[in-house]
Amino acid sequence: MRITETSDLWWKTAVVYCLDVETFFDSDGDGVGDFAGLAQRVDYLAELGVTCIWLMPFYPTPDRDDGYDITDFYGVDPRLGDHGELVEFLRTARDRGLRVIADLVVNHTSDRHPWFQSARKSKDSPYRDYYVWRSDPPPDTSKEVVFPDQEDSLWTLEETTGEWYLHRFYKHQPDLNITNPAVRDHIAKAMGFWLQLGLDGFRVDAVPFYLETVGEDATQLPDPHEVLRDLRRFLGRRSGDGILLGEVNLPYKDQLEFFGGSEGDELTVMFDFIGMQNLYLSLARQDAAPLAGALAARPAINTDNQWATFVRNHDELTLDKLSEDERREVFAAFGPEERMQVYGRGLKRRLPPMLGGDPRQLRMVYSLLFSLPGTPVLYYGEEIGMGEDLDAEGRLAVRTPMQWTDGGNAGFSAAPASKLISPLVDGGFGPKHVNAAQAKRNPDSLWNFMALLIRRYRECPELGWGRFEVLSQPVTSVLAHRCTWADACIVLLHNLGPEPATVPLDLGGGDPDAAGLAGTLLLDLLGGDDIQLSGEGTCELALPAYGYRWLRVLNRSDRRLP
Repeated sequence: MRITETSDLWWKTAVVYCLDVETFFDSDGDGVGDFAGLAQRVDYLAELGVTCIWLMPFYPTPDRDDGYDITDFYGVDPRLGDHGELVEFLRTARDRGLRVIADLVVNHTSDRHPWFQSARKSKDSPYRDYYVWRSDPPPDTSKEVVFPDQEDSLWTLEETTGEWYLHRFYKHQPDLNITNPAVRDHIAKAMGFWLQLGLDGFRVDAVPFYLETVGEDATQLPDPHEVLRDLRRFLGRRSGDGILLGEVNLPYKDQLEFFGGSEGDELTVMFDFIGMQNLYLSLARQDAAPLAGALAARPAINTDNQWATFVRNHDELTLDKLSEDERREVFAAFGPEERMQVYGRGLKRRLPPMLGGDPRQLRMVYSLLFSLPGTPVLYYGEEIGMGEDLDAEGRLAVRTPMQWTDGGNAGFSAAPASKLISPLVDGGFGPKHVNAAQAKRNPDSLWNFMALLIRRYRECPELGWGRFEVLSQPVTSVLAHRCTWADACIVLLHNLGPEPATVPLDLGGGDPDAAGLAGTLLLDLLGGDDIQLSGEGTCELALPAYGYRWLRVLNRSDRRLP
């Protein structure tokens, strides 16, 4: 194994940290986070160990959908600062060795975007074909809407022209017509603009919706996936090592198509929604089988691609790919109250409250996250164990201000509390009990445990590059797996249950001479006791309730520092 092999495809072993500028740190006391404030917290992120910052939308917006309704693809929302302050942040992040990607939201605009303002007024507008229109009354599409509590159709009548426009999300977010070459050119120009300012790539929002051509003249774009291939080629020309991190919540066989199949020439990295949903099913059942089955079912992908693993993101915790019965199991375990659920398909909660604040379970889950094959993605506040605001509407429940201290406004802002971008979390997960300042100073805190996990993950490139294998053993509550890359191998065990377990492992597969494992040392990477394999390559490992082990197979040729 040569560590230099990992340097070109940096995303294979990155640690991504997602944040919303407006809720991270307010530098000027107006109650809204800003780029000047974010720049002051770059060292915090570097010390934690993350390697890539993902910025949620920071573009000019009426803010009817938390910034995803955009009026200018080239701008910075004045509440957050200006281009100069953005560049200062990017320069500071780069100086600390951090890469930065940002949301690319190109399936729709705000209805206040100048293009739509012109398009809605006249059929002769030069921007009319930037959007999707129909002159005949649409069919019933109430079962296809993304937000069933807000919309009842994918089409809305624009009375000025007497035609309906398409919006797969909210009616104030009209869909762009990607079959129009001018629209595709604008998207590429916007990407080029931000790459020139210093971004390292993009997180592409709602990719399947972006490529759908419902209501459009599909003959103009017979293969919508060519759009993704074009964007990937453009990114390669302009950046060289930039990435497209895609949101594609589909079954694995369909996700493979968005990677570009075996060619791997579309999305660079893709979120593993199937693995995430089965992780929660396994946690609810205290049975590793659903997660193990999902991971084993992942299709093989091109070496230039990667899966992104996560426990939580900025949206609802969707469970839509589970069966109704499975979803009810997860609801019963982690969101039994109706106010904890959203859209009938997911949860509006963060992990610590779902686990009742149990530090054993919390650490086990994050150890599991970093041990899974792929690139881990953290959502801001996860490193300190933040909770949610169940009084907030929908997805806003997990988009509360970052909790920096136990002082006024959690150290987020000097503004009066009434001026904050959103209320703080209160109760046991509020800033009095959960904040970054206290966590950093406490060697036994979740923050320091997460920093350790990040270091260990970065020291074990086999987790991002290697071949994944579930290890056969009889304890149903335990996921035992190994990742192997060239001559490097790491064995990982996680007990999802509340009872201690003794796990017998046969790393030789029944062959006493397999891989020369007899007498091999398993080096514990998280501070536990090392284990020596028997002459047959077997061992027994004791795990406490919600216990976990990271064990490096100490190969004789491995010259890494132990």
